[in-house]
Parts: sequence; structure tokens; C-alpha cells
Amino acid sequence: MAQGRVALVTHVNHFAGRPAAEALAGRGMTVLCHDAEFTCDATRNAFAADHPGLHPLAEQRPEDIVERATAAFGHIDVLVNNDAFPAIRAAVEDAHLDDLRAGLEAMVVAPFALARAVVPQMKARRDGKILFVTSAAPLRGLPNYSTYVAARGAANALAVSLARELARFSIQVNAVAPNFVESPTYFPPELLADAATLKKITDNVPLGRLARPEELGALIAFLASPDADFITGHVMPFAGGWA
Repeated sequence: MAQGRVALVTHVNHFAGRPAAEALAGRGMTVLCHDAEFTCDATRNAFAADHPGLHPLAEQRPEDIVERATAAFGHIDVLVNNDAFPAIRAAVEDAHLDDLRAGLEAMVVAPFALARAVVPQMKARRDGKILFVTSAAPLRGLPNYSTYVAARGAANALAVSLARELARFSIQVNAVAPNFVESPTYFPPELLADAATLKKITDNVPLGRLARPEELGALIAFLASPDADFITGHVMPFAGGWA
């Protein structure tokens, strides 16, 4: 268990956000949740009512998020940068540079800014964990998805670089690189409802199925726990043997 530890999960209503937050709370952590939708008071209050163990934040700027979290709970022990962006299909000659820039902003610049904001307090305590939820796609490459894969690959590289930089402060940094996870972010329910489409997707997975969200949450919670104190600088595939 990790009683007394405080975790911050970004974009909690998307991608790995909800399973990560629930798994961290299940390990006894206080879990703060960021999401762009939480600027709306009604949405934030509804989330808090539906998830009494989770604490939604209205703040959006990295510095404001960290300041609010620290004021309320004293510190942040674990940062889960859970970032997603549409995987836009296009041949390289048809790809738009604006899509590449937007992907880099969402999946590299934004999590970098939040890590930069939280690191000083982790250094001061000589304790902390930073996790990036990225993608297994850069580990193999995906034809016709070059802008998406480039941004995800940059996020993986960022995690490894920060791990080397921050290890001497007892801060562990890792990336979890999923693919083929049951998540509306990349596999909408209506897509998976078609048996032929589902089979076509799962035929790519050596394990022959999609991952359950709670399986991804469990991996994130493990890496955020004291059990993983000697694990840093890794990009961990979570893709059923695909990568």
C-alpha cells in the first residue's frame, strides 16, 4: 500500500486516465485528477460525486495545477502524464505539418511542462515518480501514421532522458507504451461492436485479444509504487506481444 502518498493524473476522462486513477486510489494513494472538462463546475462536481475517492482539479496551466495540488495536499509524489492525440492516417507526402506540431504540443510539450513544474519539489524531498503514458507504435513504426508516431517517439525519448537526469535525486521516470487497449480514445465502442472489425484488430495481437483498462491501470500503479523504486529509464511495452 502507499498510504499518505499523493498522485496527480492528467486527462483523467481519456485514454488511461480513469483506470490509472482508480488503481492508484486502490493502493491507498490520494489521487488528484486533471481534465480539460473540469473547468466546468458542474462537470467537476459530478465527477467528484461519482468518484468519491478521486479529487478533480479545475486548474489547467501546469504551474497552477502543481500550486493548487501542493496547497491542498502538501506535495505530489507521483505524476502520471496521461496524454492522447488522434492518430491521423496520412501518407508522408500528404501529412500536414500542423498535425505534427499539434501532436508534439499535446504529447511532448504539455507533459514536459508539467514534469518541469513538479520536479523541484521532488528534488527537494529526494523522492518522486513520473510516468508517461505513451504508445508502443514508435517501437515498431506504423506506416501512414508518421506524425503520430514521431510525437509518441519523442515522448518515449523524453521519459528516458529525464530518468537519467533525475535518478541521482531518487526520482524514477518511466514510460508505459500501450497498444490494443479497450479505450474509447482509440477504439470507440461502436468499432469494437462489429465482430469482423474486432477480429481484424485482435488478429494483430499475439495474445489474441485487447487489453482490459484495469490491466493497464495495474501496471501504472505498480510503477508508481515503492515496489518499483529500482525501475527507471524504461519504455515498457503493453501491447500483448505486438511490441
